[in-house]
Amino acid sequence: MESREELSERLDTLKEKIGEVAGYIDLERKTERIKELRDKTMNPDFWQDNLKAQKITKEISDLEYEIKRWNTILELQEDADLHFMMSDEDPDLSKEIPEILDKLEDEITSLETEKLLSGEYDKKNAIFVIHPGAGGTESQDWADMLFRMYTRWFEKRGFEYTVLNYQPGDEAGIKEAVIEVKGPYAYGYLSAETGVHRLVRISPFDSNARRHTSFASVFVYPEADDDIDIDINPKDLRIDTYRASGAGGQHVNKTDSAIRITHIPTGIVSTCQNERSQHKNKEMAMKILKSRLYQLKKEEEESRKADLEKDKMEIGWGSQIRSYVFHPYTL
Repeated sequence: MESREELSERLDTLKEKIGEVAGYIDLERKTERIKELRDKTMNPDFWQDNLKAQKITKEISDLEYEIKRWNTILELQEDADLHFMMSDEDPDLSKEIPEILDKLEDEITSLETEKLLSGEYDKKNAIFVIHPGAGGTESQDWADMLFRMYTRWFEKRGFEYTVLNYQPGDEAGIKEAVIEVKGPYAYGYLSAETGVHRLVRISPFDSNARRHTSFASVFVYPEADDDIDIDINPKDLRIDTYRASGAGGQHVNKTDSAIRITHIPTGIVSTCQNERSQHKNKEMAMKILKSRLYQLKKEEEESRKADLEKDKMEIGWGSQIRSYVFHPYTL
């Protein structure tokens, strides 16, 4: 347990960080910008240009989010100062100080991280895709474990998410999961998760309880909107309908509401089956396809291989970005 002196030093350190952050927050400019944009929304013709209107409302929302984050930091700092001052008279208040400082530190760290997320599309929502590697049930179960891990992190982070496609495995796990993740800097936070994830454990599917190594891949794309300029020729698309699988109710499983779109020139496939409406599934599948084609275009511009699927690492040995070792090796 930290002493009062240690807590005081910790608060002083956090105040120094707050001073550094204040240097680039520019609260006054953000407030003026919000007022300027709100004045535009009052124009009777504001919604005549729907694309422009959406961009303005999105910018207002982003600026309000940044101001809210900053105000939260100032409130926590004030709360910490007040607890230090009042704890002389009420010692029980000092027990609450570590928790307040933890929250303050988390908020500052998060704000500093978002400052680094300055990529062109870091602020956008994300399309999050999980695929098992070779290995059948083992890798499919590992893919499902990753699905549960990430969706819980989304909830903890405060991100909204929608499962667009979930294909159960043959015996356990999943063959694929496609998730739409919404929240400030969703793509920026998640883009580094792209790659192969390796698991080492005693297999629950092996009657001899032997150690197994499984692989699964994660791919993250910025959610496509009108800011992302991708031209898709309808003649390049093959659109198939099929009956949705898994949970979803009587209508979902008994009508051909699921959509599979194949971009013939690249071979990229996009699916969606979470909606009752075939039209809505098609709309979301097109959005996913556009996101993947943007990623392909981005990699081409960076002089990588032209085909996104060929450019991805093999889901196997030596290509993992992270290992999860539940059964350590012994020498």
